[in-house]
Amino acid sequence: MWTTENRTRYDRSKLRYPSDLTDDEWALIEPLIPPAKRGGGKRSVDMRAVVNGLMYVLSTGCQWRAIPKDLAARSTVHDYFDLWDYDGTLERIHHTLYVACRECVGREVSPTAAIIDSQSVKGAEKGGARSTRPGYDAGKKIRGKKRHILVDTQGLLMHALVHPADIQDRDGGVLVMATLFGLYPFLLKLFADGGYQGPTFQDGLRKVYRTITVKIVRRSDQVKGFVVLPKRWIVERTIGWLNRCRRLAKDWECKSRKGRAFVLLASIRLMTRKLCQKTS
Repeated sequence: MWTTENRTRYDRSKLRYPSDLTDDEWALIEPLIPPAKRGGGKRSVDMRAVVNGLMYVLSTGCQWRAIPKDLAARSTVHDYFDLWDYDGTLERIHHTLYVACRECVGREVSPTAAIIDSQSVKGAEKGGARSTRPGYDAGKKIRGKKRHILVDTQGLLMHALVHPADIQDRDGGVLVMATLFGLYPFLLKLFADGGYQGPTFQDGLRKVYRTITVKIVRRSDQVKGFVVLPKRWIVERTIGWLNRCRRLAKDWECKSRKGRAFVLLASIRLMTRKLCQKTS
């Protein structure tokens, strides 16, 4: 039987690399890429090759100089990655696809419930005067950065921040919520683990979102072995989805801003594939 999954596999078998966008996926991304600036010569860069180059780096975790020659030049791919990060293009693409994913399953654009969690990631050997300082997570014994993510009940990424690993979850969680800037006005409930309990997170959250109530989902001391915790398994699954991208296996980026950009790019890849499977 010819299922959607088989059809997606067939489409990908025609691609040069598994990370390349299919025609359906490119049809979602292409209208969201800003046009060339007015004046000067006509844009000669193949934007699909640029996006495929970014997806190749994201999927394989390779160095910029290891981008295959049949994709766009490494300097071109890197420059567009910098540009789209600073001018907000990645943010706009991500939010547009997020809205489309919510509407595709008949949900409201702004969710009423969300789950927050963090992931400490070991830092690679890098440095420089402009690098964001790493931190040491004493609980997990990891020196590097911490990825703080907020997801809805479907597991779709709503917001993300990357900061030094020595910042506690309760403090980083306030930063995440404070930088939403009213993007999800109907958010009423937030699920979190024990790292977010206490007055520090509650007081900080109340300053930016007075209508949100926090529910701490704890693991029972009487339960032994692995157990699925309500709601928290959703954000853990999202972290697993993002970790399929090898660029996110370690903290390779000198700046936290670039690390966050790759998290957004990984979420964009996830949502484009979800949308194409729904519409196929």
